[in-house]
Amino acid sequence: MTTIPNRHRQLISRLGRIMQLAWVPSDYDAALRHWTETMGVGPFFEMNHIQVDSCHYRGQPVALDFSVAIAYWGDMQIELVRQHNNAPSIYQSWLEQGREGLHHICLKIDNMVEARALCADADAEVMQEVWLPGGGEAIYVDLGGLMVEMIDFPEESLAVFAEMKTAADNWDGSAPVRVLG
Repeated sequence: MTTIPNRHRQLISRLGRIMQLAWVPSDYDAALRHWTETMGVGPFFEMNHIQVDSCHYRGQPVALDFSVAIAYWGDMQIELVRQHNNAPSIYQSWLEQGREGLHHICLKIDNMVEARALCADADAEVMQEVWLPGGGEAIYVDLGGLMVEMIDFPEESLAVFAEMKTAADNWDGSAPVRVLG
């Protein structure tokens, strides 16, 4: 585990705002039920078998097959991640370790070059990298035991999140899980 000097933590916190809390549950369907029925969060929007331009885990290319479900709890995104194959990844290693609970937080950032430089300066390992269609990029960094996703994508890509937020603000409990194209 990397110990990040306090001066780096402060700079990392200034890279962007926390937009999401993410879980990688061992029982994805039970987690969806918990969030919608117990917590009253929804509706969740599933994006199945997400296609990415490229993915690396610990510097090595991987063919990752995964899906996510995203909902809003107030202004905060809640994300559930399900991996469908056994490719090495931050999700697979989490489950193999028998871990449960919060997996990572996500910061929406505006400058990936700056984020990567700051992480390198702090000796923080980039565990996973994902390049998204349309020019977006995400890195997952171990910051002293806290996994942080830093994502940078074009502003027009945020429109779908605004639609999810509106759906959450008006949710009456019906159709708790909805599939996005």
